[in-house]
Amino acid sequence: QVQLVESGGGLVQPGGSLRLSCVASGSTFRISMMDWYRQAPGNQREWVATIYRDGTTNYADFVKGRFTISRDNAKNTLYLQMNSLQPEDTAVYYCKQHFMYDTWGQGTQVTVSS
Repeated sequence: QVQLVESGGGLVQPGGSLRLSCVASGSTFRISMMDWYRQAPGNQREWVATIYRDGTTNYADFVKGRFTISRDNAKNTLYLQMNSLQPEDTAVYYCKQHFMYDTWGQGTQVTVSS
């Protein structure tokens, strides 16, 4: 069974940057569609970005130009580079792997505050 482990979250000032990582177990990472989602307190979980197995990417409008999703199939690792962070980006960030079914990570907290 696939397991996903996120890391890289933390406290950052407005305008700062963070890079999140998501390491996947198993052998299906390279052929899976991968997503980042986030959930702020009191809000529903929302989609942030997707990267397909061919490297094609899609982004939610609220992160376009600021966040970059990428993957390293040799390391079974998904990344989310987040620049120009704002307080409204504060949330728990989750990675998701889709291959026949969805698998979620446990999440990593990102807090943007001065």
